[in-house]
Amino acid sequence: MMNPSRSALAVQRLNLGWTCAKCRTQLRVRFPGPALIRNPLSRQYGTSKTPFSTPKSRSGRRAVIFAATGGAATLGLLAVGDEVKQGYEAVERTGRVASALAVSINDYRTTLNQRETIDDAETSSQLLKACHKRCAERTLKVMEKNGGIFIKLGQHLSAMNYLLPPEWTTTFIPLQDKCPVSSYESIEQMFKRDTDQDLLDYFSEFSPEPIGAASLAQVHLATIRETGQKVAVKVQHPSLQQFAPLDTSLTKFTFSMLKRFFPEYDLEWLSSEMETSLPQELDFQCEAENALRMKAHFAVIPRIPLVIPDVIWAKQRILVMACEPGHRLDDLAYMDANGIDRDEVSATLAHIFNEMIFGEGAPLHCDPHGGNIAIRKRDRSRFGGRRAANFDIILYDHGLYRDIPLDLRRSYAKMWLAIMDGDLALMKKYVNEVANIDEDKFPLFASAITGRDFSIVSTSITKPKDPSEQKTMSSALQEGLIVDLVQMLGQVPRIILLILKTNDLTRSLDESLHTRQGPVRQFLILARYCMRTVFYEQLEAIGKLGSPYWPPNALRVVSAWLGFVRVEMKLEAFELWLSVKRLLGLNTTAGLGPLP
Repeated sequence: MMNPSRSALAVQRLNLGWTCAKCRTQLRVRFPGPALIRNPLSRQYGTSKTPFSTPKSRSGRRAVIFAATGGAATLGLLAVGDEVKQGYEAVERTGRVASALAVSINDYRTTLNQRETIDDAETSSQLLKACHKRCAERTLKVMEKNGGIFIKLGQHLSAMNYLLPPEWTTTFIPLQDKCPVSSYESIEQMFKRDTDQDLLDYFSEFSPEPIGAASLAQVHLATIRETGQKVAVKVQHPSLQQFAPLDTSLTKFTFSMLKRFFPEYDLEWLSSEMETSLPQELDFQCEAENALRMKAHFAVIPRIPLVIPDVIWAKQRILVMACEPGHRLDDLAYMDANGIDRDEVSATLAHIFNEMIFGEGAPLHCDPHGGNIAIRKRDRSRFGGRRAANFDIILYDHGLYRDIPLDLRRSYAKMWLAIMDGDLALMKKYVNEVANIDEDKFPLFASAITGRDFSIVSTSITKPKDPSEQKTMSSALQEGLIVDLVQMLGQVPRIILLILKTNDLTRSLDESLHTRQGPVRQFLILARYCMRTVFYEQLEAIGKLGSPYWPPNALRVVSAWLGFVRVEMKLEAFELWLSVKRLLGLNTTAGLGPLP
C-alpha cells in the first residue's frame, strides 16, 4: 500500500485512515452481562451450563466481576490520567505566557513612566534599552519552554531587525539553533497511527537521532526496504497536533493584550498571518505539492544550479523525500576549501529568489532561513563547462509558499527600478500601488523594504552598508520611529509582509557570506528581473494596439527592448569586470551609479 510507483507517488496522496487524537486517549471497555460471559468449558453463550449458575461458583463469579470492574477502573484512571496530564500541560503553557505578558506589560509601563521624569536623553535611552533586554530574555525563556509554534515565532522575530529593537532580535537569535527534538518512540507511534504500518516494516534502516530539528518538525535519514533508496524523512513533532490550536490562540491573545495596553503598538497582523500560514505548514501534503511546483519551474532554467529533493510520498505529518545532503551556507570554511566562490553563491541566491518573485507562474518560498538552504560542490565540467557553477544550492522545507499576483509583481518591479534609479516621484507612486502607503509613510516603507537608511535610498542604494548606517537606523527605532513602522505594517497587504520577510532572510544570508563586491551585483541582478517584467508588460500593452509590425508599434517594441538590453549589458559588463578583478587578485565594493 505504501510502495506505489515513484511517478505515481510524486503526485498521489495516500488515503490511509486518520484517527482522532482525542479518541486515541479514551479507553472504552465494554463488559458483558452474566448471561453473555463466555463459558470456558463449552462453546455456548448464555446457557444454564455456565459455571456461574451454581451456588458454589457465586463467589468465583463475584471475584471475576470485581476483577473486571477493578480492571475497568484502572484503565479508566489511566485514560483520565492522560487527559489530566494534557490539561495540566495546557495550563502550564497558558500560565507561562500570561505571567510573562503581565510582568512585561507592567515593566514597560513603569519604565515609560520613569522616562517622563528624566531629562537626560542618554539616561532615558539606557533605561528603555534595559527594559527591552529584560522583557526579551523573559519572553525567550517562555518560548524555549513552550517550544513548537513559539520557537517558530521567535525565529521570525529575530529576523525583523527593521521592526524590533536590537535587544529583542539579538536575544532571540539562539532560537535558530534551539529547536525541540521528539523521541524516537513517539515518532514510531505516530508513523503507525498515520500509515497503519510499522516504521521498520517500511524502512530497513531508520536513524534514531534526527540530522536536523526545526520548530515544527525534524528530519531522519532512512532506507526504503523495498527499493534500497536512501531518503530523508521529515516528521512533524507529534505534540504539535495537540497544542497547535492552543498556542495559536495564546499568540493571538498576547498581541491582542499588547494592543490593548499599547494601542500605538499593534502587532495583531503578525498573529493573523500565523493563523493563515500555520495550517499550510503543518500539512506536509501541501508541502509536497509546493516542492513539485518549484522543481518543475526551475527544471526549465538549467543555468541556475538549484536542487529540489524528489518527493517519494507524503501524508499530513510525514514527508519522504530523496536524500540531498549539503553544508550550511554559513560554512565558509567548506566553501573556501572546495574552491567555491562566495560571490558566485551570492549571485546565484539573487537569481533564485528574484526568479521566484518575478518569474511567470513561479511560487515564492517565504522561509529561506539558514537551516532551509544548503550548498555542496559539484563537477563543473558536467554542467556546461567553465562558466557553469561548481556548486549546487539545495532548498529544503517548502511548507510556506505564496503566489504573487501579476499586477502586484509588475508594480513591485517598477518600484524597485525607481529605488535603484533614485527617482523619488516614481518611488512614491509605486510604493502606494504595492503597499497602499501614502506619501507621509513612504520614507519609512522604503527603509523597511531595502534594509537601508532613507538617506541612502534617496541617493545611491548600491553603496555598501557601513556600521554607522546600522547604528543610525537602530537609534531611530529607539526614538519612537518603531511605532510608526508597526502601524504602517498593519495596513500593508499580507503578501507584502511575506515578501518583506523573504527579503530580510535572503539579505541576512547574503551578509553571512562576506562577499567582496558589496551590494552592487545583487541590485544589478534584481534590475534585470525587474526590467524583464516591465518589458513583458510593455509587449502585452503594444499587442493590444495592433500588429507589432505596424511602424508605430514596431518603434515601441524597439524602445522597450533597448531599455531591457541596457540593463542586460550593464550587468554583463559588471560580471566581466568582476572576473578581471578576481584574476588580478583585487577586490571591489564600488557602486556603478544609477541604472540607465
